[in-house]
Amino acid sequence: MSINKIEGLDAVIVGAGFAGLRMLYTLRKAGKSVTVIEASDQVGGVWNYNRYPGARCDVESYDYSYGFSRELEQEWRWTERYATQSEVLNYIRYAAMKFDLNKDIIFNTRMTDAEYNEHHANWTIMTDTGKEITARFLIMAVGQLSQPKKPDIPGEELFKGEILHSALWPREHVHFEGKKVGIIGTGSSGVQMTPVIAKHADHLKVFQRTANFSIPACHAYISDEEDAEIKEHYQERREQCRNSPTGLGFMPNKTSALDDPPEKREEVFEAAYNRLGFGFALAYYDILLNQEANDLAADFLRRKIAEKVEDPETREKLTPRGFPFGAMRPSVDDGYYEAFNRDNVELVDVKEHPIQEITETGISTTAEHHPLDMIIYATGFDVFTGSLLAPKIVGRKGLTLKEKWKDGPVNYLGLSTADFPNFFIMVGPGSPSLLSNVLVSTEDHADFISDMITYMDENHIREVEANPEEEREWVQHVNERSKETLYPKARSYYNGDEIPGKPHVFMPYSGGVRGYRRILQKVVDAGYEGFEMKKAWNRLRDNVTRY
Repeated sequence: MSINKIEGLDAVIVGAGFAGLRMLYTLRKAGKSVTVIEASDQVGGVWNYNRYPGARCDVESYDYSYGFSRELEQEWRWTERYATQSEVLNYIRYAAMKFDLNKDIIFNTRMTDAEYNEHHANWTIMTDTGKEITARFLIMAVGQLSQPKKPDIPGEELFKGEILHSALWPREHVHFEGKKVGIIGTGSSGVQMTPVIAKHADHLKVFQRTANFSIPACHAYISDEEDAEIKEHYQERREQCRNSPTGLGFMPNKTSALDDPPEKREEVFEAAYNRLGFGFALAYYDILLNQEANDLAADFLRRKIAEKVEDPETREKLTPRGFPFGAMRPSVDDGYYEAFNRDNVELVDVKEHPIQEITETGISTTAEHHPLDMIIYATGFDVFTGSLLAPKIVGRKGLTLKEKWKDGPVNYLGLSTADFPNFFIMVGPGSPSLLSNVLVSTEDHADFISDMITYMDENHIREVEANPEEEREWVQHVNERSKETLYPKARSYYNGDEIPGKPHVFMPYSGGVRGYRRILQKVVDAGYEGFEMKKAWNRLRDNVTRY
């Protein structure tokens, strides 16, 4: 066999972030032959690339971690409630080392093409290094935040200074001292890096198109006593995450925001604001369901912004209006609004005065030219579908995934898509994904996929794919559930609005982690209802077993 050819694997997993490593561990434990291909030279996924100053997790550390190993959760010591990028990456590396996962990962290798062979019922995967791999199953664990989005601004090649992207941050230290720095974008990365860079740069200009809500992270170091207490009751905490709507370590308030009197509601909002971070959205159960309840939460947050920003004009520009709180994913920050009180920080409103071009010396808007030494694109990603559609994936009869999804992602349970047999997607569109603590959703998918493959082997089943009718019904169900919420009322990546020309479709499943898991269990209990399975000894397309 050629050194550039690997044949006969049970599965190839694409991506060595949290999802890919968990899938590798689970399939290997089930006795399957598995290889992971990873574009980087190390594990970590988004946490390997997003090294920008101030990068942190917006889910509490103890919950943003693997739950499959009690030994791992007991021996790893988190230092802060919301872990920094470096601590999360160290955790991923530690897990990979502990379970000897690196030996089954091919690093510095990117999948470029994948094609399904109907005769052999397997996938052929081609890579940018020339390596060719054949496997029965192809599992995409590429993450939702892994295809960087860069703005199309004329003149970039002319700029004499440095240009960086938050999602492709260099590993070496970046110096801001003595420099005029411009940040384009005020999503999570822009919000997190602004107060850090402001302390070092000579001058910082933040180019904002749309003001979004941000909640204080309330960072805190974890004491030995708190660590011991959490670890003593870790399993109860895990179960609470698994059975919550969002996968977070606490349950939403079952009261409506409209039922409490103003004094009580203010107390609830204050407590949530000063402790829950991203979980502020769960201060009342109906904040993301009822516009009137949402207005109360949004008004509270606007008052908080007003208390923090001194200049009236800047304050108004930083105040979100015109869409519900939470309909665009809110940020979690550490001094973002306060940074604009510094003499060396300036907000540039590019909705009022759009960026026209990048010049040799800076950025020109319709109002003025801004001299800069460094430009940072904090513009995020082509979310949900970008990393799935980047390679050419070919299913039955030459159909590509890009062609099938030209009007938006079409799949069953967010896991499987018709005409692409033995092909699985982890925590992608059609699943709770970024509307959840993604670690909980990741582990649900890893277990479901592994159990299905084991079931197939035990029952001599060669192929599996979504039933087209069930697939259509699932897409309809995802859209119906989204209409019960306030998410469609904002232009956001939830709706595919982050990329010009991208289909305007609600991407994730808003029915909650607990509700989604119940659906998965119902599917399993009914013998994998909604999937078409074909026996190993019969390759005729019209002779399938429908479940």
